Amino acid sequence: MQYLTGDNMQQSPKRQALLDLIRFDKPIGTLLLLWPTLWALWIAAEGVPPLSVLLIFVAGTFLMRSAGCIVNDLADRHLDGSVARTSTRPLVTGAVSVREAVVFFLFLMGLAFALVLMTNMLAVQLSFIAAILAAIYPLMKRVTHLPQLVLGLAFSWGIPMAFAAVSEELPPGLWLLVAANFLWTVVYDTKYAMVDRDDDLVVGIKSTAILFGKADRLIIGVLQFACLAFLWLAGQHFELGNIYRMSLLVVVGLFGYHLYLIRNQDRDACFAAFRHNNWVGFTVFLGIALDYALASPG
Repeated sequence: MQYLTGDNMQQSPKRQALLDLIRFDKPIGTLLLLWPTLWALWIAAEGVPPLSVLLIFVAGTFLMRSAGCIVNDLADRHLDGSVARTSTRPLVTGAVSVREAVVFFLFLMGLAFALVLMTNMLAVQLSFIAAILAAIYPLMKRVTHLPQLVLGLAFSWGIPMAFAAVSEELPPGLWLLVAANFLWTVVYDTKYAMVDRDDDLVVGIKSTAILFGKADRLIIGVLQFACLAFLWLAGQHFELGNIYRMSLLVVVGLFGYHLYLIRNQDRDACFAAFRHNNWVGFTVFLGIALDYALASPG
């Protein structure tokens, strides 16, 4: 990659294009992937996890989300130019070549794998499933109106990996967290797909937003309720207390606000609702962290 050794005048545009490729200035995707991983780390450790494990998962989340953006853009490079929101992406404009994107992807995946090697064999084994889910998600948009289900699995896989890294086992209760996060991911990514729905219908990209049609708001509400139910069950299973339950009440309010935002299916409002889900993840994490920090002994 010659641009890495050129002069500063040549490096700067290429470096910026690579940062744009991984959405460096748009951390919402990283945060939405990070929050459920932090939920799992805190619950598995019954409080603050080991610092080394925490740093590995924070860095790994950033690397995997960045690699996922590259895979997505490689798969959609012939279609993104026809979608208003994605028409200026680096692979569309030519600011980054396909070869450069592939090399960058392999570099990021290598770093992520090096990090997971610092944990244990169970986490390493689970990491291969995470890589497969991240790779196949962009392809699902061609063959099914339910690609959000694959994304839900991909964005939830940090949960079993976190339990594996902390406790070297997979307790059955973690799948309640996986179910909750899976449903939540389908909810917020459907809102994201609602932004592009008109363009996607033209270029042939499939999504739950297209599948749900005019019933999108109703179905999102049902999925939000199911997500809350699984979060409550997870709290019961792991014996989380009133602080955690109070955080879920806040989430009820946040979900209601999102339903209000998308009431007219306006693009900007749907995008705002999608981005606001960061506060859902943060609220659940805060409830878990404070519950462990402030819980009375016994």
